[in-house]
Amino acid sequence: MRLTLIQLFKDTVPGHIFRGKRRLVKPVSLRAMETLRREYEREDKIMLLLRHPYLTVEESAGHVKDLKKSEAKIAMWNDAKTAKKMKPHVTLEDRLMHLKVKEAWD
Repeated sequence: MRLTLIQLFKDTVPGHIFRGKRRLVKPVSLRAMETLRREYEREDKIMLLLRHPYLTVEESAGHVKDLKKSEAKIAMWNDAKTAKKMKPHVTLEDRLMHLKVKEAWD
């Protein structure tokens, strides 16, 4: 029984198998290298797209104006019904007003 246990655990390392001085280092496979190469190529394509945007600065400046979305949002927030639903602005001074008893200093 004891000899069998020694035979079974002969190739393992003490402690955590992927950390430390006697760690188990996996050999680099062709599949892992191909995966890493594909990831780098994908990242390179994304960086190329980010460096060269589809729209120019002049084109992207006016696209929201044509959709009239910003004006609709501003009109909604300025609406009186929406303003009634919102809580009023409260300052720290308003919150601590009950502590103010008198202004005179001794």
